[in-house]
Parts: sequence; structure tokens; C-alpha cells
Amino acid sequence: MARIDLIVRRAKLDGRDVDVFVSRGKIVEVAPSAKTLEPRDAVAEATVEEAFGLTLMPSMTDAHVHLREPGFEYKEDIESGLRAAAWGGFSNIMCMANTRPVNDDGSVTELMLDKARRAWPKGPRLFPIGALTKGLKGEELAPMAELARAGCVAFSNDGVPVRSTELFRRAMEYAANWDRVVIDHCEDPYLGVGAGVNEGAVSSRLGLPAQPDVAEALQVGRDILLAEYLDLPIHLAHISCRKSVDLIRFAKGRGVRVTAETAPHYLILTEEYLEAEATEYDTNAKVNPPLRTPDDQQALFDGLADGTIDILATDHAPHAAHEKETEFDVAPCGITGLDTALSVTWALVADGRLSRETFLRAWTTGPCAIFGLPVNTFTPGDPADFFLFDPDEAWTVGPDTLRSKGKNTPLTGSVLRGRVKTHFIQGKKIV
Repeated sequence: MARIDLIVRRAKLDGRDVDVFVSRGKIVEVAPSAKTLEPRDAVAEATVEEAFGLTLMPSMTDAHVHLREPGFEYKEDIESGLRAAAWGGFSNIMCMANTRPVNDDGSVTELMLDKARRAWPKGPRLFPIGALTKGLKGEELAPMAELARAGCVAFSNDGVPVRSTELFRRAMEYAANWDRVVIDHCEDPYLGVGAGVNEGAVSSRLGLPAQPDVAEALQVGRDILLAEYLDLPIHLAHISCRKSVDLIRFAKGRGVRVTAETAPHYLILTEEYLEAEATEYDTNAKVNPPLRTPDDQQALFDGLADGTIDILATDHAPHAAHEKETEFDVAPCGITGLDTALSVTWALVADGRLSRETFLRAWTTGPCAIFGLPVNTFTPGDPADFFLFDPDEAWTVGPDTLRSKGKNTPLTGSVLRGRVKTHFIQGKKIV
């Protein structure tokens, strides 16, 4: 056996009591728990962490996060965002390009990576997403080669839909030259852009500007047709409605290289939240795409179960309190999610709405396969990225319990279950 650096004793994995052996940041072995450790030279100098029956889980990957730095550090910065990620169970974080300046220049990418290394040298790891067009203006392609060399793992125009189909085609082709995937925010640029509420009976009763589900589905259809024509991959961000799920399922059946994500808030909330007496017009639930109907929500669960929806991603979008404490139609869209995602989605597993296998695919192997990131499946040689989790610990969502600077969540005041107790990345304890 290789010389062991770390042993985690008596953890619970798939209902079994196990010991985890780590060497040089890699998994060496996961074995049934022994009553005592054998006095072998290989383990003589190892650090021993007692799990006391806590649940052992592989670290997760979030493929859609807004860390706001540079330029909007009052909302979030890289240090605080990665702190929330560390305590939220994430080892890999992919951050969007809507910073100031926009991440359309290699120097901005390098700044992000340097800030991450300085703040969290042991991880979580930061993987920047480069801008698809200069300034996210949708007029001219960003220098993708430079961005890829600087460390960008994908490209996206984030929340600004690219109007020109010709330009979007060229972006997909150019990104493929660097083995990078394009991530698209699917929203027709003319139908209720950024309205933050679903068009239907609820929006009519509330008297709010709204966006129909077809605004998302139209762009989904365009992207699917381009991906099929070009035989290139496309990743569709934060899918929210049945029409989109049906289109993606049909495309996958035809062999189109399309992958898709949805976010936890679409699985636990619907548009009905916005007209409940206690939460009417809650700007913390204003998100783009908007919360949809219960039927759309069921379609997302079905899509996750059958693999039509490949992954989960938080779309973590922190805002300052004063930005959300205003009229609904002028408040910015976005929900903070890094702190709550694990508890929220593990509760869906406990309730039987998500299978454990779907949970693990959606948060670990799925995103890492799409974007080529390191993943732990507890196979020898995998990176030793894992955390000890107490699925029964109750905690109340509030300003004092969220590590992110962003406190803008409709879950404020809710009691959730499940907390990360200890987190290791490449065998190093980070929290």
C-alpha cells in the first residue's frame, strides 16, 4: 500500500461503515471499517479523522455561479463565494463572465484565478467561464483562444441572449476549436426579457410584466437545430419549463449533442409562491427564467429522472439587500444558492422525489463529464474530494447562517436539514 496521508474512520457510505485511505491527494482505498488500524508503516504517520458515523459524500460541482468579482464586490467576492461553496459541499465552481470589466480578456481570467488561489489555496477550485462576445454585447466574438489559454473552461454570454444566429453559430464553431462548450441562457430577446415572473394567471392577478415559457423554448429550439446541423455540443442553462424539456428529450433521441441543467429553486418553488399571502411580490423569488407552473416543475423532475436534464446548478446570483428591497418590476433577478443547494436537493432525495443516483449524477459526475473537471467517485486514483455530512442537523436560513454575502433567498426563515461538518479537497481539510 502507498504511504497514507489521511484516514477517515467510521464514515457512512451507501449504508455501510467505511474507512477512507488517502495518499498524495488521491483515493487509495475505501474499505469496511476496521475496529483498529493495523500498525503498518504505510499508515504510521497518517492524520486520522473520526467521522463518528457521519455520511460520506463526494464533493459537488456547480457549473453556474455568479461571483461578481471584479467590479461588484459589494454583492459577492471570490473569497466569500468560495467560502459559501466550501461549506456548501462544492469542490469545483464555474463562474460566469458578467463582471466589471467583463471576463472577455485573459487578464481578467488570470485575476480571478489569482484571487481564488490566494483566498482558498487548498480549494474550492475556480473555473472561469469566458464571455462569448466582447462586453457581452452580442456584436463581436470575444478572443476565445486567449481566454482558453488563460484558463476559461467554457464560454457563455450569460444572461444576455445573442440575437444574431449567425454570430452564435460562429461562436459555437470557434469554441469547438479549443474543445470548449458554449453555455446558452435560452431567452428570446424580444419576449418579456428579464420579467422575472411567468406569464399566466398568476402574473395577470398580480399585474406584473411577465415572460411566457415559449420565450425560453424558442431559443432552446434554435440552439438544438444549430447543434444538430453543426454536430457540435451545446449546454443549455437553467431550464425551467415543460416545452424546453420536451424539445431536449426529442433532440437527444435524434443524437443531438445537447446537455442541460436546471436549478434547485425550480424544483421547490413555483409561480404560486408569488401570490401567497405571506410572500406576495417577494423580490427574493424574482429570477430569470421565472418560477413556472407545477406542471413545468413536474416536467423537470421527470427530465432529471430520465437523463433529459443532465445536471443541477445553483445559478447562484447574490445581490445586496438594498437592490432587492424595492418594487418587484425594478428589482434585479437572482437567488443566492451555494449555501442552500445541498440541503434543498438532499431533502428531495429523502422525500423520494429524486433518486440518490440522480442526485449524484446531477451534482458530481454529470457536470464534470460535460466540462472536463476533476471528480471523485471513490475509485482508487480519484481526487480525494469529499465531505462529511450530517443529514439530520436542522438549521434556519438567515443572514447569520449564510456564508455568502448574498442573503437574497426566498428560503429565509425556513428550517432546512443537512449540514456539511468537514470538507476535504485533494485530501486537505478546507473547513
